[in-house]
Amino acid sequence: MTAFAPDRVVTAELVAVLVAVTRGQPRVLTTQCGQALPAGPFQQAHRSLQAGLRAWVEAQTHHPLGYVEQLYTFADQDRIDGAGRRVVSVGYLGLTRESDSIAVDNVGWQDWYGYFPWEDWRNGIPSLIERVILPGLATWAGQADDPNERTHRRQRIAFTFGAEDFPWNEDMILQRYELLFEAGLVPEAVRRSGHPQPGGAEGLVPGQPMNHDHRRILATGIARVRAKIKYRPVMFELMPAEFTLTQLQTAVEALAGRELHTPNFRRLMAQQALLEETGAMATGTPGRPARLYRFRRDVRLERAIAGTSLPFARQP
Repeated sequence: MTAFAPDRVVTAELVAVLVAVTRGQPRVLTTQCGQALPAGPFQQAHRSLQAGLRAWVEAQTHHPLGYVEQLYTFADQDRIDGAGRRVVSVGYLGLTRESDSIAVDNVGWQDWYGYFPWEDWRNGIPSLIERVILPGLATWAGQADDPNERTHRRQRIAFTFGAEDFPWNEDMILQRYELLFEAGLVPEAVRRSGHPQPGGAEGLVPGQPMNHDHRRILATGIARVRAKIKYRPVMFELMPAEFTLTQLQTAVEALAGRELHTPNFRRLMAQQALLEETGAMATGTPGRPARLYRFRRDVRLERAIAGTSLPFARQP
């Protein structure tokens, strides 16, 4: 029998990014007290990757999975486990609703802006971008020996973080995280390199780190969600059966991290014919009673919406 060295063995891992919107906040289901995403190895007993994912998630979290789609395959050469084996992770995105309680230790729902606080623009530009991120990246850009590389880094910073008259693109969450990682400004980068950041933790960008590269996987999932809400009717997976227009707008804003122009948003909903009135009114809410809506049946059958752009409010 031929013996294989550990560096020739590749194992497959299944990782889930499970997203919900609860009380106007985007949430993600985590394990290890918020340090990791639900994950487990693909095994011969699993009849398919998706079946394996469902088995691991439900075993680890006791949360049943509904809609899931394959997200991305992470196969960088430096993804090595404790036994020296290369690990290929197949990520999946799931859209769901947060359960009332999860009776599993170290498993719970987390606000995803706790991991990426610079991504929440609902109340304007986050102060930490100007206060921490751009100065840290500017220092990193100036450390390049080659003048052309210094210029290239500065251009990447401006384009990625919406500086120097470049617009903020909410879909570029992964590119922003990877730029911060490359600059050594997040704990995962320090952990990977083994070299402390000058100034210690004070020199790092605020945001909850995760084990392995799970924050990178989470960023990939958030980017997918933000893109999908613009061209597919995926919100019905996240909303209750009946809801007000304000609740729907708040949920979309939570995911996009941007404030929407209310009249234009309601006009867009009417033009796209996504919703229908239930004939009932919301109760127990402040102000005048609001009409309750639901998604039309053909929307629930995944009708594509071509070319939909969200009506973001202008930033000051």
